[in-house]
Amino acid sequence: MADVLAELPIATQDGSAPLMLVRGLEAWYGESHVLHGVNLEVREGEVVTLLGRNGAGKTTTLRSIMGVVPKRSGSVHYAGRELIGARSDIIARAGIGYVPEERGIFASLDVTENLMLPPVVRPGGLPLDEIYELFPNLRERARSQGTKLSGGEQQMLAIARILRTGAKLLLLDEPSEGLAPVIVQQIGRTIRKLKERGFTVVLVEQNFRFAQTVADRHYVMEHGKVVDTVRNEDLTASLERLQQYLGV
Repeated sequence: MADVLAELPIATQDGSAPLMLVRGLEAWYGESHVLHGVNLEVREGEVVTLLGRNGAGKTTTLRSIMGVVPKRSGSVHYAGRELIGARSDIIARAGIGYVPEERGIFASLDVTENLMLPPVVRPGGLPLDEIYELFPNLRERARSQGTKLSGGEQQMLAIARILRTGAKLLLLDEPSEGLAPVIVQQIGRTIRKLKERGFTVVLVEQNFRFAQTVADRHYVMEHGKVVDTVRNEDLTASLERLQQYLGV
C-alpha cells in the first residue's frame, strides 16, 4: 500500500496536503459491485458534499470510508494513515465520526443518556455544556426520551452525539432528509458553526439548494463514480449541467 500511496498526487492546488484523500475506492455488497473507482479529496476545515440521485453510491462511499462495507479496495488516506483494511472502531479512533441517515437514536434513553453513550475515543471531544451551546433545543429536551423528539431534534442529537467522541472529520448522511424547511435551516446553521470551530464535514445530499448554503465544493456522483466536481461559487452557473445528474 505504501508504494501505491507514493504514486498518488496528495497535494491540493494550493500546495497543502488534504486531510483525507480517497483514490480508486471500490466497494461491493455481496456480488454487487457498487463503487467503481471513486476519487475525492477533502481539506481540513472544508465542508464537501456528495451530490447525486438515489443509488448513485453516495451513502456507500461514506460507509466504505468508515469501514462499514466489509468488501472494499482502493485507498482512503486520512491524516497520514491508510484506513483501507482497518476496522470501523480503528477508523473512529483515527478521528472520523459517522452519522447514518437512520440516525440510530435509542428510543428508551433520554437526550443526555443518548449523548453520553458513545465512548470518547480521542482527545478534543466537546464537553456536554459546549454541545448544549451548539444545540440549545437539546438542552431544553435533555430529559426527553428519544421517542418524544421530533425528526429535526433527532437529527441534531445524532450529530451532537459524535462531537463528544473526539472526531474531527464528520460524515453526515442526508441530514436534511424529511425535515421541515425551518429545521433544515437550523441544521445548516449548525454545520456552518461546526466549520467555524475547525471541524471538517463530508455531507451526502440530494438537496443541492441546501448543500449550496453550507459547502465549499461538491462532488457529483452517478453509477458509483464521481462524474463532476463543482465549486460552490459555480453551483448556480452549473445548473444545466447538474440537471443531467440530479434531475433538479
